[in-house]
Amino acid sequence: MAGYAEPAKRQGGRPLPPPGNRGPPLSKGPLPPVDREKTCPLLLRVFTKIGGHHSKEEFQIRGKEPKDEVQIYTWMDATLRELTDLVKEVAPAARRRDALLSFAFAYPDRNGRFVVREVSSPLSLFLSR
Repeated sequence: MAGYAEPAKRQGGRPLPPPGNRGPPLSKGPLPPVDREKTCPLLLRVFTKIGGHHSKEEFQIRGKEPKDEVQIYTWMDATLRELTDLVKEVAPAARRRDALLSFAFAYPDRNGRFVVREVSSPLSLFLSR
């Protein structure tokens, strides 16, 4: 067949993506703010825990996540300060005067194994008020 080339294959037999544009370019600076009047918010699942973060093993089985979930609708450009205020609205323990909040992302990596990555320290959130 003229003009047809067999696509390059990865190890394991899956074809490689076509060359060229592989998605949006990575931004070097801050992202532009989200127009919150025109943009639909996203659902953020927050799992609260007193005394530390949940372990990655607690997220391994879909549907068996920790029971202390708070669902928050917010936007992609939400700050940790905004998230802190939203969590304090629904979690009484977070409202205590001596409460120190910290945040971590829990997500599957490219191999499907869960990763828990801390993104804030309690002291920085406490002092930012």
